Amino acid sequence: MFLSLDVLRARKGDCLILHYGSEADPGLTLIDGGPAGVYQPHLRPRLEQIRKARSLGSDQSLPVDLLMVSHIDDDHINGIISLTNDLVVAKDAHQPLPVRIRNFWHNTFDDIVGNRPDELVSAVKKKFGAASLRGEPDTEGLDADTAKVLASVGQGITLRDNIVTKLKARLNPQFGGGLVMTREKPIDMGKGLTLTVVGPMKDELEALQKKHDAFLKDKDEAAGVPASFTDQSAANLSSIVVLAEAGGKRILLTGDARGDKMLEGLKQVGLLGQDDQSTMNVDIFKIPHHGSDRNIEPVIFRRIIARHYVFSGNGEHGNPERETLQMLLDERGGADYEVHLTYPIEEIDPAREETWKKEQQKEKTKRAKDLATKGESKVQVRPDWSPGEHSLAAFFAAHKEFAAKVRIVQQGQPHVIDLLDKIGF
Repeated sequence: MFLSLDVLRARKGDCLILHYGSEADPGLTLIDGGPAGVYQPHLRPRLEQIRKARSLGSDQSLPVDLLMVSHIDDDHINGIISLTNDLVVAKDAHQPLPVRIRNFWHNTFDDIVGNRPDELVSAVKKKFGAASLRGEPDTEGLDADTAKVLASVGQGITLRDNIVTKLKARLNPQFGGGLVMTREKPIDMGKGLTLTVVGPMKDELEALQKKHDAFLKDKDEAAGVPASFTDQSAANLSSIVVLAEAGGKRILLTGDARGDKMLEGLKQVGLLGQDDQSTMNVDIFKIPHHGSDRNIEPVIFRRIIARHYVFSGNGEHGNPERETLQMLLDERGGADYEVHLTYPIEEIDPAREETWKKEQQKEKTKRAKDLATKGESKVQVRPDWSPGEHSLAAFFAAHKEFAAKVRIVQQGQPHVIDLLDKIGF
C-alpha cells in the first residue's frame, strides 16, 4: 500500500502530488500547481514520468482521482490553469487527454463570498477603477496585497470554466457541489485514502461574506477594501486544509492557512483536544504559507508533532522565514524529524535579501510621507540586511545538528516522501 507525498519545486508557491492505493490500483491527487514558470519545467514532466511508470500508452490518460486547488492565489492556481488549458486544447482537437481529472475541489472567490462575479467586478471598478482588476498595486487607494487578490479572482473563474464546463469534471461532489468546508466525518476517497477537511470553517466563511456584502453595498464600515482582502487571513479564510490518511499514516496539507485558525479547525473536527495542551501526531506537516512567520506561532510546533516538515518557497516574499525555522528548532530541538526545502539555501537567501531591501524601502518611503504630512509616524523601518542576523545560511551554520535534518528538492529529480511502500519512481 502507498501513501507518499511528491514535493515539486514551485518557485514561491506550492505544487504537490499525493500517491496512494496499491500497485494494482494506484491513486493520485494533485494539490496546487504553483505560479507561472512551474507547470512546463516541473509539473508537466513529473506527470509524464508517472504516466511512463504506469506503462500508459499515448492514447491512455493518466487518471487524477482528485485535483485540489487550496485557494485562488496565483502561486497556487496558475500552474493548474496551464494544465487544464492543455487538456482543453487536446479535447478540442479530438486528441487523447494526457490527464483525466475525475474530481475537482476548489472554492472560487465569488462562491466563497456568495456574490456573482459581475457584482464583484462592478464594486471594485466603482471604488478603485478598472486598473484594479488587472492587479495593479499603484491603483489609487489599493495596496499590493489587495491587488493580488483581485487579480486572482479572474483566475479562479477561468479554472472553474476549464474544469467544469469544458472538461466536465465534477466540482466538489462530496459537498453536493457546494463549498468545501470543515466536516467532522472523514471522506472516503477510495483506494484506502480518507480526507478530513479541517478548513475553511463555516463561521469564518460567513464572517467573510458579511464583510464582502458591506463592501459591495458601499456601507460606511466598508468604505475601503474589507479587511478580509488585505490582511494575512485572506488566504487563510479560503484555504482548503485537509488531513490525508491511509494505512495508519497521516499528512496535513495546509495551503496558506493561518496557524491559529488551523488549530481551531482541528479542534472543530475532533482531531485535536479542546484544552491548550493537547497534541496530535502526523507523519508529514506541509507548513502553511511557505513558512511565513505571519502564519505560524511556536504553539503550532508544540501541538502538531510531525516526522517530516515541508517548507515550499524560493525566498520570494522572504519565505521560508528564518524566524519560522527558529520556532521549529526551539520547540522540537534534537528530536527525530526531517525538514524539506524546495530550493537550496544559496538560492533562497538572495531572494530573501532582495525582499528585505524592498520592504525596507517601502517602510522608509511611508515613514517619510507620514512625517511630511502629519509630523509623526508609527512606521518602524527595519535595519539593514545582515547576513549573520538574517540569512538562512548563517542560521544553519550556527545550528549544525538542525542543518543535518534538512533535505533539499533537487532540480529535475523526484522528491518523494514515502510513508508506506515506496512508489519507486
